[in-house]
Amino acid sequence: MNIVKRLLRSADRIQQDRPWLGFPVAAWKKFGDDHAGNLAALISYYAFASLFPLLLVLVTVLDIVLRHDAALRHRVLTSALKQYPGIGNQLSLHSLPGAGLALVIGLVGTFLGARGVASAVQNALNAAWEVPFFRRSSFPWSLLRNLGLIGLVGPAAIATIFLSGIAGGTGHLLTGTGAHLAALAVSLVLNVGVFWLAFRLGTAREIATRDLRLGAIIAAVAWQALQYLAGYLIGHKLATDSSLYGAFGVVLGLLAWFYLQAQITLYAVEINVVQVRGLWPRSLAPPPLTPQDVRAHELYALAGQRRADLLITLHPVNPHPAAGSPPDPSLPADSPAGDPSLEPADESPEGSGQRSRG
Repeated sequence: MNIVKRLLRSADRIQQDRPWLGFPVAAWKKFGDDHAGNLAALISYYAFASLFPLLLVLVTVLDIVLRHDAALRHRVLTSALKQYPGIGNQLSLHSLPGAGLALVIGLVGTFLGARGVASAVQNALNAAWEVPFFRRSSFPWSLLRNLGLIGLVGPAAIATIFLSGIAGGTGHLLTGTGAHLAALAVSLVLNVGVFWLAFRLGTAREIATRDLRLGAIIAAVAWQALQYLAGYLIGHKLATDSSLYGAFGVVLGLLAWFYLQAQITLYAVEINVVQVRGLWPRSLAPPPLTPQDVRAHELYALAGQRRADLLITLHPVNPHPAAGSPPDPSLPADSPAGDPSLEPADESPEGSGQRSRG
């Protein structure tokens, strides 16, 4: 064994013996095993696609409601745009002719994009909790969950983002430390409720509501810190510097912003799953696998099950170790190792189809 492997083994033993190290390592491993980065990218894509139709709706509604108060219209619109990196400095939105047609187009585009976000969120949450495909919501219940995410969580999320931006100084709508702290506290409480509701609507009902609490709290705190930091930077550092952004900067900045938010949320969910399912410590350099590694891989396999009448089981690669070799500690006590029914099928035509299926 070379020095790199010895160091890795030593680091692995250290993190497995210390929960404060083993727990975050397990969450990081599960994030990678679930390909959660790809799931976050899909969420951010649909979020980006729904943003500009939403802005069209906002402009059209403000034109109708605040037609006789141009100053207030400009102030509300500017505060809304400044919640996103660079967009407030680069986009100049004006009244549009044909308000009715613009409103219809904006609403349709927003709905399609928001439905994509809701579907991607459902898929990501169920994947993180390793819910088998056949137990996930199907039509029409998946559509109803999507509508719940759009109609209930969407407006609440917009409100909390707006409050977080105000607390961070965006738009300079509040003065005084007390007012900023009050907005921050209200936004944090709302964020916890919004995430808890979103996780409940987006996750299969077999996952208990109480088990979703930790993820909601972590996601709310992380989003609050992110929004506060963004609000401070945009309101105090970038307000007068438009040279950092161009047409490409707006697009890339928004995509990166949405992707960061989606990743933070999915990390919070993965931490929640690891805590509830007890999936730590995990091995950094298997073999041997820890019992939690075996359990995690069992869940990964079961998550791919698409029919209730087809059972998926795991079998060791080498069910018959050499005589005299010690048993593999990575295998559970009830492992089917040594079961004659797991012998490979005869490769001859007469023996085809004789392999035992789990």
